[in-house]
Amino acid sequence: MTLAGSIFFWINERSLMFYLYNLYALKFLTRGIVKKSEVERMMIMSDALNYEIATFAGGCFWCMVKPFDEQPGIGSVISGYTGGSVANPTYKEVCSETTGHYEAVQIEYDPTVFPYEELLKVYWQQIDPTDPGGQFFDRGHSYKTVIFYHNEEQKRMAEASKLRLGQSGKFQKPIATEILPAKEFYPAEEYHQDYYKKNPAHYNRYSRGSGRVAFIEDHWGEKK
Repeated sequence: MTLAGSIFFWINERSLMFYLYNLYALKFLTRGIVKKSEVERMMIMSDALNYEIATFAGGCFWCMVKPFDEQPGIGSVISGYTGGSVANPTYKEVCSETTGHYEAVQIEYDPTVFPYEELLKVYWQQIDPTDPGGQFFDRGHSYKTVIFYHNEEQKRMAEASKLRLGQSGKFQKPIATEILPAKEFYPAEEYHQDYYKKNPAHYNRYSRGSGRVAFIEDHWGEKK
């Protein structure tokens, strides 16, 4: 083997060892939080400097994952809890309406592929933005709609998008969705992650039975 070949082999061997070390560390840190099949994708994402974070509350987080997960430039969509005052809340605690948290999704996205303005368009089309008390048959604080901004640019775009929607005439009632600064986000239990993939039959029954699908079709269907 030539000197150049030896150097190339050494560099790539070190790179592989570094990758495997970090992959092991990431699997350990996300154990019970992120499903194993997503860890490799998260490793790839960690090397992409263009990825940013968006956080949306839109009622039951089961129904808020798939619409974003299907878009280009999306690294991950994690279901979780945010906006409250209790650290590491459980699903039962959040549902008790005593923690101040909202059910939400946190999205890692590449703005050069799918910009924040496009995320906002997807978001509005998944919710009833005029409902101040929850979403569809899920009632209470934890099911209210909120756009959590991570920087001033997201805040500006969210406020402008909300204003445009309110002036569009699509809804007769005022837009009730709040725009709030992002707080610490706690991933939900593993069984909640990617629920639409794990339990497609129940997911479809729930999304339709709750009235969400009919609302979306009525307000955002092709006839509109």
